[in-house]
Amino acid sequence: MMRERIAEDIYCFSSDVYAQVNAGAVVTPEGTLLIDTLATPGETREIRNFLEKRLGSRVRYLVNTHYHADHSSGSYLFPGATLITHALSRGLLDTRGRRGLGMAKAENRDFSQVQVVLPAVTFARGTLALQMGKRTLRMLALPGHSPDGIGVLIEEDRILFSGDAVMPLPHIRDGEVATQVRTLRTIAAMGLENIVQGHGEVILRGEIEELIGSHIAYLERIEREVLAAVRRGWTEMDLQQITIEKCGKSRILLNGLAPELHWQNLLALYRRFASGELPATVSATPRAAAPRPASRRAGRTTAAKHRRPSASHSKTSARTKRSKPARPKPRAARRAR
Repeated sequence: MMRERIAEDIYCFSSDVYAQVNAGAVVTPEGTLLIDTLATPGETREIRNFLEKRLGSRVRYLVNTHYHADHSSGSYLFPGATLITHALSRGLLDTRGRRGLGMAKAENRDFSQVQVVLPAVTFARGTLALQMGKRTLRMLALPGHSPDGIGVLIEEDRILFSGDAVMPLPHIRDGEVATQVRTLRTIAAMGLENIVQGHGEVILRGEIEELIGSHIAYLERIEREVLAAVRRGWTEMDLQQITIEKCGKSRILLNGLAPELHWQNLLALYRRFASGELPATVSATPRAAAPRPASRRAGRTTAAKHRRPSASHSKTSARTKRSKPARPKPRAARRAR
């Protein structure tokens, strides 16, 4: 696990094991708010040891930015914390999450003790804010990657922990292009100093506009390409013609995982469009009788992110408030092992 201090008492923890997944912590005199857990119990225990033994701070609140297992499976390791999620996460954890955990336990003994824990506090609309020490920690809905996505904004520092609403390559297998684009535009207008992505490097203020623009262009491109493929009568395997480079992204992102995520995006869109679920701006028109390209043999597997869940069940209540965003303050990031 890698640890990075983003600002005073604000940390990012990155997995060495799985897909550079990130978790975060905001340490205050009133305790710590932990944002997500890492993909394996071992790495999440490292976070717990750092916070509790080295910093002497108890995790008082835990936020799951969405139900996917690589962000939530370690929640059971913080039984004394109040778990906060979007309202949709409860049902998703209780259904898809339990199924995913069952499969994970059958495949990997490291997950034998993992439990699904449902949230104690949820919200469905607007925002939910916690005042901890001198910091205002505001949770807001950021759907698109998944229907239950949320982020955590540290208002005084203008740092956003985005969950998978922002990652090196947008991934919408469990989400929607139009919703993801709206969320990205919302994030771009927030006047942020840093974005801690759900996976990958921390994004600095000067990089945000270009990154968001690139992500929106990618999403719009794959939607056009797959819609055209369906209308031409292409098969799923023909989608290999739509390479990640053709859509404006690099295959080396996320240590080479990006092509697999891109492939999952294409398949998800193809199956929706082929079943008649078209983008809102597109009318249903007959498929063209154009010849499809020769199919290439491929050994693609569709697996990058299995979904194991978790959540915390403390009944502590969260103190809420609404406040105006503070003016931006520059922050420099330092990395440490």
